[in-house]
Amino acid sequence: MTDLTAFVDGIVHELTQTEGRGLDLTVAEVYEVTAPGRVDFGGGELEAADLAPHDRQYRNEGDDYQWWHLDEGQYLIEYNESLALPGDLTATVQTRDAVRTRGAFHPTIRTSELDRVPLSVGGAGIRLKENARVSTVVDVERA
Repeated sequence: MTDLTAFVDGIVHELTQTEGRGLDLTVAEVYEVTAPGRVDFGGGELEAADLAPHDRQYRNEGDDYQWWHLDEGQYLIEYNESLALPGDLTATVQTRDAVRTRGAFHPTIRTSELDRVPLSVGGAGIRLKENARVSTVVDVERA
C-alpha cells in the first residue's frame, strides 16, 4: 500500500488519521455560499461564488475546540491538510463512513490537489467539531 503521508501536509494527528483504510482529512472551515458564482461555456465569464465562514460555538465552557451546527443544506468544507502529488498521480477522496451514516456526504473526487469540497447535509442537520475527520484519501493512482 502507498504511504499516503508522503503526499499530505498539515496532518493534525498522524496516528489517528492513518488508523483506517487510508488517510483521513480533517475540517478546518465550513463555508456558506452567500451569492452565486457564474460558469459559462468558454470560461471567459467565470466568477467565484461569495462565501462566508459558518458560525461556530463551544459545546461546553472550557472546551478547546468549537462546533459547527449545520442545518439541512449545502456547504463548502476546507481541509487542514494539503495534497502534493507528483505529475501524473491523482488521489481518490471519499466521505468518511462516520459522516455519511449521520446524514451528510460529499461527492467522491479524484484530484491532484485539495480544494474546497461541497458538503450536503440532510434531514435534521449535523454537528461537526473543529478538526473532525470528514473525508478519507483511499488511494493514489496514475491519472
